[in-house]
Parts: sequence; structure tokens; C-alpha cells
Amino acid sequence: MQMEAVKRTVPESLIHRVNSLLDPLDWTRIFAQPQPVEVELGSGDGSFLARYAQLHPDRNFFGVERLNGRMKKLDRKGRRAGLHNLKVSRIEAAYLVQYLLAPASTSAIHVYFPDPWPKRRHWKNRLINESFPASAVRCLVPGGRVYLRTDDLPYHEQMVAVFQTDARFVAVATPEELRAVVTDFEREFNAQGIPTRYASYELR
Repeated sequence: MQMEAVKRTVPESLIHRVNSLLDPLDWTRIFAQPQPVEVELGSGDGSFLARYAQLHPDRNFFGVERLNGRMKKLDRKGRRAGLHNLKVSRIEAAYLVQYLLAPASTSAIHVYFPDPWPKRRHWKNRLINESFPASAVRCLVPGGRVYLRTDDLPYHEQMVAVFQTDARFVAVATPEELRAVVTDFEREFNAQGIPTRYASYELR
């Protein structure tokens, strides 16, 4: 009986299939419980989002990942943890923010260790670029936040620069309880003596 009770608490697949690339996502159809939604762009192996969703059952979390294997890994982690406030989808992050997040629908955006595209001629491919703050303004609720992390100094400088030039955002400190939840990728870099560089902004 006890084993059967445990099995019933394990959610079905947490993978959300995006059926339309034109219609904004409707959180009321995706999550059973209506509560604030936070989005992670590029969830990687899911080590951050699965843990953070577990710590905050009063919020819903939506992760996006371009690689199918990583998306499935986050799905497995979330189901093993019995999470009902987590969904993950395979979609390109910039497209999601620009077109699929409904206006004023998201309370926070997390972007941790995105591809730095280190060669200058490739910087145009970076997720956090000159157009990103405007996309974030559209989908964030008033007072919503963008949380950023990178190990790459030039990319961190670009992140800071693009948000500093947008008067709709104000820089804020990254909460300590958020810093405490690290990704596996981040842990490896920190062990090599490479620091995490943070930047956080709140929509006025």
C-alpha cells in the first residue's frame, strides 16, 4: 500500500509540447495550480530548476532547453522529486521570450551560463543582447525580475551594459537563497577557481 501511494504522487511527463509557434503560452492550461510563473532559459541538465522548484512549491516554473536529451533529463529529475509545479519544453529561448510568453505573464526570468560566443564576430548570437531587455519588459509583470549568471567576463560586461541603458530596469542584488542553488556546471567552474558573475534587474 505504501509503495502504491508513492507511485500515485509521481507526476506524469513534465514535458510540455508547444503546438503553436504563433499563440502565446497560457499558464492556466499548462499548470494545474494558478500561481506566479518563473521561466528559465536554457535549463541545461536541470540541476538548478529542479532544486529551485522543490524549494518553492508556491511558484510555477517553466524551463526551456534546445537539446532534447537535456530536456528529458530535467523531466526525469522533476518527476523523481514529485514536482507538480514544473514544466519543460524544447524550444529556442530567444523565440520564446519574444513571441510565446504572453504580456505581463511572468514574474521572473532566469538565464544561467548561456553560450558566451567568445569570438567578437559571434557576439550577435548571444541570448542577452541589445534587444533582450525590451522582450523581457513585454512579458514580465511589474516588479518582475531578470536573474543572470555567467563565468565569462566579457559576456557579463555586455549583460550589465544592455540593462543599464534601459531605464525601465533597476539593478538589484541577487538574493542569497537564490545564489545558494547552484548548477552542476557552475559547481565545476567554481571548483576550478572560476567565479560566478551575477547580475539581477527589476522591472520598475
